[in-house]
Amino acid sequence: MSTKTEERAERIMKLLLRNGDISVEELVATVGTSAPSIRRDLTRLEKRGLIRRTHGGATLVEPLLYEPFRYDISFQSREGRFAEEKRRIGLAAADLIQENETIGLNAGTTTTQIGRALRHRRNISVVTNAINIGMELCNQPGIKTSLTGGLLAWAWAFSLSGQATLDFLNTVYMDKVFLGVTGVDLERGATTREQEEALVFRAMARQAKQVIVVADSSKFGNVSPAFVSPLEDIDILITDTGLSESVAAAYAAKDIRVLRV
Repeated sequence: MSTKTEERAERIMKLLLRNGDISVEELVATVGTSAPSIRRDLTRLEKRGLIRRTHGGATLVEPLLYEPFRYDISFQSREGRFAEEKRRIGLAAADLIQENETIGLNAGTTTTQIGRALRHRRNISVVTNAINIGMELCNQPGIKTSLTGGLLAWAWAFSLSGQATLDFLNTVYMDKVFLGVTGVDLERGATTREQEEALVFRAMARQAKQVIVVADSSKFGNVSPAFVSPLEDIDILITDTGLSESVAAAYAAKDIRVLRV
């Protein structure tokens, strides 16, 4: 595949990740190439399992890997809460990831969006304790995915934890780790609900050159029971525009780069 073709594919995927679906006419106008070229690009992306061709356009394929959870109300609630904001955060986080980097993704609905935004990318290694993220990336040859192993500590969860998880993390180093948390507070730092998960999140952070917390604006000002990280150990915060500029400035004053998307 030529460099130009790869660049067009990247632009098409970014548009679909933002919009969900798009027409050939819109792609021609935005990407700046002919309709036949766009249709060939869409065919290639469909063969990779990333999109589905529709009449006059294409739609993004989001993996249907959660059949046992389809009727679980608590799962549906987590998936649907701030869904659009999480999608934007996931895209912004994926834009920070470069080729040949090894990145960490903890278990969570926002980090799942980061994984989905990487499915079309190449030459990236992913370390994760989330079995669903591993499943979503397993059919993409450009992504090398390592699952930590470990224990599923409670029912209806995707998060691996326990000593086996910690032992695995002690053997790897990552360029960037992306942590989804349930609370971010100016005094208490980043927190989550379960102590078992917090131990894993802290281990991932220790093994990374850069720690990036991804959290929608509803998480700010919250303090969950399990401590994850002090603010001084966080390099970047990615959130949505629901976080006010004044609150964002308070975190920036602590030498954290804040991205509101």
